[in-house]
Amino acid sequence: MTMKPKATTIRVSVKTRDRLARIARQEGRSMTEVLNDAIADYEHKQFWQEVNERVEQVQRENPEGWTDYLTEREMILGSAPRTRRIASEWEGLITIPEEKNETHPR
Repeated sequence: MTMKPKATTIRVSVKTRDRLARIARQEGRSMTEVLNDAIADYEHKQFWQEVNERVEQVQRENPEGWTDYLTEREMILGSAPRTRRIASEWEGLITIPEEKNETHPR
């Protein structure tokens, strides 16, 4: 026997309910599924915003520690590639900014 999860009612404006219903209808999902995904996306965004804020704080307040971190990271992962790969059909047609030099003045 499968038990249904407990449910409750929350107050939202009619406009919000209608928007939620429209999205659910367009995607063929329940309003609860759409709302759960929206909350998960919001939490994900908030997490990465906090991570970025803390990185900026470390860079600002402890530049030596940040430099040590970058050095250690490079030792473990290797240096970042200097160029980005592009589709073969575009090679020679465009120059990526960090690839510019005196022989390719584009």
